[in-house]
Amino acid sequence: MYAHHEKHREERRNSMDRPVIGITSSQFIDTASHGVFPRHSISKAYSEAVHRAGGVPIILPFFGDLAPSMLDLIDGLILTGGADIDPARFGDEEIHPKTYDILPDRDEAEIELTRGALSRDMPILGICRGVQVLNVAMGGTLYQDVPDQFSAEIEHRQHEESIPADEAGHSVNITAGSLLERTYGESPIGVNSFHHQAVKAVAPDLIATGVSEDGLIEAVESPDHSFVLGVQWHPELMFARHERHLAPFAALVAAAKEAKTTADV
Repeated sequence: MYAHHEKHREERRNSMDRPVIGITSSQFIDTASHGVFPRHSISKAYSEAVHRAGGVPIILPFFGDLAPSMLDLIDGLILTGGADIDPARFGDEEIHPKTYDILPDRDEAEIELTRGALSRDMPILGICRGVQVLNVAMGGTLYQDVPDQFSAEIEHRQHEESIPADEAGHSVNITAGSLLERTYGESPIGVNSFHHQAVKAVAPDLIATGVSEDGLIEAVESPDHSFVLGVQWHPELMFARHERHLAPFAALVAAAKEAKTTADV
């Protein structure tokens, strides 16, 4: 009996050492025989990546007024991929014909979570839409449609060229000495690509540290925070076959664990 309790206490101590990583959700419309149900949802790959990296993943529904309370529960934040941000959020008066599936409640919640996490110096990892949310929340702007407003030199929606989601569609050059370089190592890196919006004007307190061959900004970070990184690709879809892409999740979890340990002292 004593040995059992000791084992339980050890398991609890180990679980408490794991930082809790909040993962923002999107919306999925589930049509069933008994009705239509909007559901909060995320790709399972995000939580698998956090678990593999040593964190405890929890899903955050999009309620902007609850952002401070949600941040009280977590040690690190992942801003996930998904549909487009309302262009009014970054000063565009017109909506491009290719902009789609705007969710005002999600925009509001993620921007509130981002700003709240920044004020706490909580580690943040933005992925695809997430790097765009990070940039907009900090005062930057976006291209609403990359082929139309920037360049069609590279196909940034690699599924249009039948490239699998877990394989690279193009490469990204990394700025030497950056957080991105410390996270991934050597440059360039092969990344996947499933977006038509992207960072345009970088927010004043962010710097661009990853650029694709066509000159499009693919990664930003904050030099004034302990860990704030946004990437335009989807590492959660690549790490199972290309372990190098577990790196941003491992770095986020490590930063969250350090922040949690410091806070507990």
